Amino acid sequence: MKLLFKIILLITLAIGSSSFAQDSMKVSKVLKSASKIRKAVDNNDNKTVADTYVGMANDYYGQGNYAKSEEYLIKARNLYQNLNDKKNLEFVTRKLAQSQEKQNKISPAILNYGRAADISYSKENKSINTNDVTRLSSPSKEERAEAIQSNIDISRKDNEKADLAASYSQLADVNIQQNDIPKAEANLKSAYTISKKQMEPQQALEINQKLTNFYVENKDFDKAIEAKKKVLKEDFVKDNSQKKVEQIQELADIYIKKNDTKSAIETLKNAYNIALEKGHTLEAQKSVKRLDSLYSVSENTGESVKLYRDFLGRLPDLVSKDRSLVDNKILEDTEQRIAQLEKERELKDELIRKKNAFNYSLIGALVVLAGLAGFILWTLKKVQIKNKKIALQSLRREMNPHFIFNSLNSVNQFIATNNELEANQYLTKFSKLMRGVMENSAEDFIPFQQELDLLQNYLALEKTRFADKFDYEIKVDESLNLQSLLIPGMLIQPFLENAIWHGLRYRQNKGFLQLNFEKQGQYMIITVDDNGIGIEESKKLKTEHQKSRQGRGMKNTMERITLLNDLYKQDIHCAITDKKNEQGVTVQIRYKL
Repeated sequence: MKLLFKIILLITLAIGSSSFAQDSMKVSKVLKSASKIRKAVDNNDNKTVADTYVGMANDYYGQGNYAKSEEYLIKARNLYQNLNDKKNLEFVTRKLAQSQEKQNKISPAILNYGRAADISYSKENKSINTNDVTRLSSPSKEERAEAIQSNIDISRKDNEKADLAASYSQLADVNIQQNDIPKAEANLKSAYTISKKQMEPQQALEINQKLTNFYVENKDFDKAIEAKKKVLKEDFVKDNSQKKVEQIQELADIYIKKNDTKSAIETLKNAYNIALEKGHTLEAQKSVKRLDSLYSVSENTGESVKLYRDFLGRLPDLVSKDRSLVDNKILEDTEQRIAQLEKERELKDELIRKKNAFNYSLIGALVVLAGLAGFILWTLKKVQIKNKKIALQSLRREMNPHFIFNSLNSVNQFIATNNELEANQYLTKFSKLMRGVMENSAEDFIPFQQELDLLQNYLALEKTRFADKFDYEIKVDESLNLQSLLIPGMLIQPFLENAIWHGLRYRQNKGFLQLNFEKQGQYMIITVDDNGIGIEESKKLKTEHQKSRQGRGMKNTMERITLLNDLYKQDIHCAITDKKNEQGVTVQIRYKL
């Protein structure tokens, strides 16, 4: 007979343990969530879908169903990632880590705490998440305690009571490992008091269970019993008959560990009667099973059989009153509906993609036409670019005729005055300069060192011609790489020529020409500064014939700058300024490195 009762009992257990018992309020929340998801899917509102998943995850977390909480948090996280909603993503990632930690999934919890720290919006949030990574990963008890204490300070400052209670509970774990029993007890009591005041029933019950386990492990059964009886007086337990039965059963377990079989039996009978009265099939079955174990130990077979008969006699009425069985079915159906809604959302997205296929085809045809037009424009553009390159090459190779003519005149003057030595020296410098110009004329950009050599040769040449008119100086920033840096060849020479021929040579006394190369951030600033007679005075000295002519050197240079900026996307900027309070002209060229 007893074997038959046990078989029936196992069947009841299989029915009752198929899911977690839920009350009508929990079912109502899930139904509302499903309705929100339905509307959000219809409106293509993924933000509301994600927010609803977070709400469901928080409800499951508050019920202690951390696996379900993790499931919905992952769904919410994926949606927030697609929406690039970083603020909500931070919250969900941290909550996901907490759910995983509750399930003892330490490695993924550490990973998600780290991710939450990386995307944290505030310094405090980053510190809290980083501390949680340290708390779970550091082998040092001292480092873990320090990290938890830091979180306690932050939570107290931000008035985050739930996090504060959790941190005290975590600190108690470290205290136990450090064998600091008084601190562990004090921190667990603090955690329980805070969570109770904040009306966090699931957290309070978990901390209370940790406290009673702590007392039991330390063989302090009376304190464990006192702590469990204390929680039974709390409103959040008294108002929830299922939680009340569970706590009474846990109290019975403490009596069993204390070897107080009589008190354990009385306590389990109390739990059994409340479960029968309130219609909690699974809890009634658990009480019966534990009572049977106690009766077996005391060899009280009669009481065991009597108990089974009573349970089986009440079972039909108990099942009819047990709302949790109906609620479980509703929850199961609702979750299936939510899963179906997810599939509908994916299908809807697929239909939208297919609907857009025709549009894409039409757009594709237009793109082909546009591509054909673009190819024609590209071809024209290539021709334009080629023409511009030819123009740039022509400008590069065109040495200022005025400079060549004047150089040859200077040689003629040296020969006429029987100064053959200076004429030979001048011709040597001139030929060296011309050879350098010709060698580099095929390239749009040459090494900075080569350009510097050309400019030095040119200035030396002009100094030989106008020895009594000016001195010059070249300064180069030491941070500029003379070998690897490339700049346009002979771009600066026309400005030096203008400074000498139209400014310095008209001075009554010797002038000064300075050429500077300076690095400023990502730019090289080239400055040509002279104290000649200036632009306006130079214009006054020109003859009518000279005014009617257009100087090729400066014109070529400005055209080259325009072509270089256009062809090579350079950022070359030239500014020529006539000094106001003193004689001379300043030319500044900005060249991006």
